[in-house]
Amino acid sequence: RTVEAYVTYPADGSTKKAILLCCDAIGHRSVNPQLIADQWAANGYFVVAPDLFHGDAVPLQRSPDFDLQNWLNRHLPPRVEPVVLAVLKEMRTTLGCERVGSAGFCFGAKYSIRLLQPGQFDAAWVAHPSFVDAEEVAAIKGLSLYLCGGGVEHGFASRGDMSDPKAKFAKESAFVQAVNWFHAYL
Repeated sequence: RTVEAYVTYPADGSTKKAILLCCDAIGHRSVNPQLIADQWAANGYFVVAPDLFHGDAVPLQRSPDFDLQNWLNRHLPPRVEPVVLAVLKEMRTTLGCERVGSAGFCFGAKYSIRLLQPGQFDAAWVAHPSFVDAEEVAAIKGLSLYLCGGGVEHGFASRGDMSDPKAKFAKESAFVQAVNWFHAYL
């Protein structure tokens, strides 16, 4: 099966150093992860942000009757993880990615953490992780950096309010930390 994805290249077109962006529940079609992916590409990385949700991301503007628990039940690891693994395999084989890091936001952070294993992700950077079990963290076999923000809302690194000075600082700082992390470990 083909996986829809947002893909962006660095200026030199190289795919050797790559980031697989595991988006929050709003998904890869949202402008925010696309802008973040483009910024990482501008810093030298090939970036792939796949559709983890089979076309069923959480709407940015949810109706009052939106049932988050029902949505979560439709997107458990047996449905989401195969997408990440398929994209990762494609990146390492067909696309020639030699080092692949994962950046996970909120919902997507779970898969950055779960797949931080030899032969899968080489490093992971996660911001405001959600639905991560202690066992998943204990099973990590690689380098990871976790960001949680104080005094800002959940989602600060991907959807922070740029009109709020604290949120803007947190979002911009998170991006700089991610770039520095990937420069050091990819």
